[in-house]
Formats: sequence, C-alpha cells, structure tokens
Amino acid sequence: MKYQGKSIRKLTGGRLRPNRGKRKFELGRDIIQPVIGPTVRKTVNVMGNGRKVKVLKEDMVNVTDPKTGKTQRVKMTTEVDNPANKNYIRRNILTKGAIVMTDIGKAKITSRPGQDGEVNAILLSE
Repeated sequence: MKYQGKSIRKLTGGRLRPNRGKRKFELGRDIIQPVIGPTVRKTVNVMGNGRKVKVLKEDMVNVTDPKTGKTQRVKMTTEVDNPANKNYIRRNILTKGAIVMTDIGKAKITSRPGQDGEVNAILLSE
C-alpha cells in the first residue's frame, strides 16, 4: 500500500518531527489498469461504509450515438489510440479518452473504468 501523508523531510532536506503516526485512512491503493477481455470486476470497501466497483477486464461497452441519442451495448475488439500513454495501445489498457474499435465503429471512452465500474463511450463520426 502507498502512504499519502506528509513526508518527514523538508524541501531543504531537514527533518520534520511528526506530531502523530500514520493512519489507516492515509493509505492509498494500487492503480487499476483495466484491459480488454472477458468481464472481471472487483468490489472495494471504501471509507464511510461505501462500496466502489472497479473494472479489471471488460469486452463490452455502452456506446451512445450523438446523432440519434440512442445507446447500445456492443463488443470491443481492440484499442486504436490512447492520448494518455502510447504504450497503453499495445497493452489494450482502457482509460478515459481512449479510442476503441467496436462492432459499429470507433468510439471514444468517456467514463473512468478503473473508478466507475463500467465502460461508456461516444461514437465517433468517420
């Protein structure tokens, strides 16, 4: 787990004396990098007795056609472009803004699959 609290060092390199130790709520989690594949989801308990669903693998996407306003669930085949990181294209890692090839054409992902628990996209006109 990653600690998200303050460092014990100042910018000058001097030491800060913490007034208390680490707390459980200051721990972060490892990042989730969802990929194209048969659907696998993970449920995580969060602070405040809530739950968060994270996508680990997904091969279906909810695509909205902006011309008609209709939304349909179609199959993703591969990733075409990803402005976040060019290496994500080869590894088929799904992020917001990634462009994927679907059965009905290219679509741009508008949701955050690792955070939202679903993959939503908007159809791109060609």
